[in-house]
Amino acid sequence: MSLMSDRPNPSAPVHRSGFACFVGRPNAGKSTLTNALVGTKVAITSGRPQTTRHTVRGIVHRADGQLVLVDTPGLHKPRTLLGQRLNDLVRATWAEVDVIGFCIPADQKVGPGDKYIAAQLAEAKRTPKVAIVTKTDLVDQQTLVQQLLAVQKMGEDAGIAWAEIIPVSAVGDSQVGLVADLLVPMLPEGPPLYPGGELTDEPEMIMAAELIREAALEGVRDELPHSLAVVIEEMIPRADRPADRPLLDVHANLYVERPSQKAIVIGHKGSRLKDVGTRARTQIEALLGTPIYLDLHVKVAKDWQRDPKQLRKLGF
Repeated sequence: MSLMSDRPNPSAPVHRSGFACFVGRPNAGKSTLTNALVGTKVAITSGRPQTTRHTVRGIVHRADGQLVLVDTPGLHKPRTLLGQRLNDLVRATWAEVDVIGFCIPADQKVGPGDKYIAAQLAEAKRTPKVAIVTKTDLVDQQTLVQQLLAVQKMGEDAGIAWAEIIPVSAVGDSQVGLVADLLVPMLPEGPPLYPGGELTDEPEMIMAAELIREAALEGVRDELPHSLAVVIEEMIPRADRPADRPLLDVHANLYVERPSQKAIVIGHKGSRLKDVGTRARTQIEALLGTPIYLDLHVKVAKDWQRDPKQLRKLGF
């Protein structure tokens, strides 16, 4: 008697597809890892914490599966209404994914922020969890071993049985492929969820806004990251251009909370804003594959992080 398989062709290779998300405290290397896995820049990355505002999906296409990465804002103890909404977004994401990767940087001791997240993660009982120790290029072997043991213990203390613990350096391209190798088998069997050429399903306007925001955050003071929002008002092809020389007009507003922050973003005689525009334009042109004219304006929206009406207006 032969056992029948549920699959129409049992000898065909299994294809899996599904969603994974990376969580971790702010600046734990989640966006950089997403970009390294996808092989192109889809998630905003910055040396400053709390820069990812939208759930950005990066899509890893492989012969054996399709891994859709959902990059969430860093989970933290919220101090503002915006902070609370970002945390709610993280938890909503956990309920919808097939596997969760918890990113812990190798160069920072496991701290209260990590333990807070582990305790929250333990409540998502059904979802497999993988611990990813990031930024291994910044530490020596002995420090890395101690961190791996600390992560193992943190899981035990929180009641989490890690499916895997993976050391990785996205910047040094060490074991990045292994992350995908270990995550894909945890996904359900099924056909690809997205066509082969796609790398992200984020609307282009949101991605362009994120690139402007990233450029504006480069090298500025610590008070700015939480207080900067970018809204693209319109993105329209220039009417009088020939078909072989298109130009896209992109009009964007950068919102800050105080006049003093506006001065920081604009810089002396507008020099900083000009630099932001140049850097963002190059990135957006690479993203869209077409030349653009980028028009930037800085506006003050007083205390927008604490104002439900303004949060709605700015897309949160």
